[in-house]
Amino acid sequence: MTFAEKVIQFNKQLDFKGTLPDGINIMNPFKENPQANSLTEQFYGKYYNDDNKRHLILGINPGRFGGGVTGIPFTDSKRLKAVCNINYEGKETHEPSSVFVYEVIAAFGGAEEFYKHIYINSMCPLGFTATTKDGKEINYNYYDSKELTSAVYDFMVENIQKQIELGCYTDTCFCFGTGKNEKFLKKLNDEKGFFKNIIALEHPRFIMQYKTKTKQQYIDKYIAAFRSAINSV
Repeated sequence: MTFAEKVIQFNKQLDFKGTLPDGINIMNPFKENPQANSLTEQFYGKYYNDDNKRHLILGINPGRFGGGVTGIPFTDSKRLKAVCNINYEGKETHEPSSVFVYEVIAAFGGAEEFYKHIYINSMCPLGFTATTKDGKEINYNYYDSKELTSAVYDFMVENIQKQIELGCYTDTCFCFGTGKNEKFLKKLNDEKGFFKNIIALEHPRFIMQYKTKTKQQYIDKYIAAFRSAINSV
């Protein structure tokens, strides 16, 4: 099987059967959005139709306007259409994290070159939402409550292992997030021994929200980290 076929199969088997804390809902685009499976088949078929190994990036969990819609981590519908040339039907979504990641991809040499070496997903491959007191739906992270972390712990461990088995190097794993996500992943890695080394990079959303004036420095940092890992294998 190609890397693409393995990822498509992985996505289709994603199904959280546990019990979530009250007020928390799970997002599974592969079961909720009829377009997601088609989009991901086109995307992975385009960029991953080989049996090459890749380095893994683990984000937190998909958001409502990126992977939660397209099924492709850190790829909103705008980037999917404009950069990947894959048509998306429906309301366009804009995710700041996706904007930054695709600026990194452009600086790396473009989508084809980037995805030849890198596979992006998340600690939890399915996302979460919560409803505020005024009825607004918001993104929710796996670490935002101890109850949620506990509820999805086994699911995350199982799916990190499955993603490694897609064909990912275990010498270095990249972590998006230098706070709670890094802390959790490093503790988990100490217990499970998934990777020899974890390199944490500031989360794209953090950069876009707080560090836009120095954004280029972070793009350069990302590129240097990726190149170093790629050149070491």
